[in-house]
Amino acid sequence: MTFYPTDKLALFVDGANFFSAARVLNIDIDYKKLLDEFRKRGVLIRAYYYTAIAEDEDYSPIRPLADWLDYNGFTMVTKPARSYTDAQGRKRWRGDMKIEMAVDILEMTAHADHIVLFSGDGDFCRLVAAVQARGVRVTVVSTVKSQPPQASDDLRRQCDDFVDLNDLAAIIGRPKRDQNSALPRFIQGDDDHDD
Repeated sequence: MTFYPTDKLALFVDGANFFSAARVLNIDIDYKKLLDEFRKRGVLIRAYYYTAIAEDEDYSPIRPLADWLDYNGFTMVTKPARSYTDAQGRKRWRGDMKIEMAVDILEMTAHADHIVLFSGDGDFCRLVAAVQARGVRVTVVSTVKSQPPQASDDLRRQCDDFVDLNDLAAIIGRPKRDQNSALPRFIQGDDDHDD
C-alpha cells in the first residue's frame, strides 16, 4: 500500500460487501483498529459506512453495529431495506447503497488525496476511473483469497492499489469469540440480504 503521511484519506465501507468478504475469510473486523490503522497512514478526514437496515422488523441484527459505528468515528449512511421472497420461499432483504456511495465519493474528491474503498464490487470500476481522473488515488480493500474471489478482477485492475483483506487480518481483526457464546446475528454470519 502506498500512503503518504500528508495524504488526506477518506474511507468508504460498503457494509454488505465488506461483511461478506470478512465472513468468507473467517475474520471478525475490529472497526476501532481499522480507523486507528488508517490514521497512521495519513490524515483521516472521514470514514463512511453504508448499509441498509430492516426498518419493519422488531430487531435488526445490523442495528447494534450501526449504532456503535455511529458513536465511534464513522459517518453512517443507511436506508430502509426492502423485503422480498426468493424462489425457494425464503424471506430476503434488498438494499443497494451503490448510488449513495458513488455520490459521496465523487463529492469527497474535492477534499481528499486518497480514497480507500472497502468493496470488491465490479460496478465501482467506472466510479474509480472518474475519481482517478480528478487526481485522487484509489485503494480497494477486498479479497481474492477465497473461493469464489470477492473482488472483481476489473476493479482490481482499475484501482491504484489493491489490498487483500486477508493480509490485513492480523492488523484489523479481533480474536474469534467462543462459538458457544451468544453472538449477535451480524457477527454470526446470518446474512439474509443482497447488495
